[in-house]
Amino acid sequence: MGAGHLIKRSVTLQGHRTSVSLEAEFWTLLDEEAARQSVPCSRLVAEIDRKRGSQPLASALRVAAISIARKPPPPVLPAG
Repeated sequence: MGAGHLIKRSVTLQGHRTSVSLEAEFWTLLDEEAARQSVPCSRLVAEIDRKRGSQPLASALRVAAISIARKPPPPVLPAG
């Protein structure tokens, strides 16, 4: 799988099953953020879906992934 390869995932949004294709790199960012929040990626996708307005879902997910990537990492507290 090379960079830019599309991965299709099926999700249920507002009771409707749909599929969305994103590059693997975007799915990785979304999966990592979902893990940080201790929620399934499907819940993160549903949250992004609720906030997206008229923007296409794939575009909203890409924008969210970029926003996640640009967030500064949480501070590391000194040990002890």
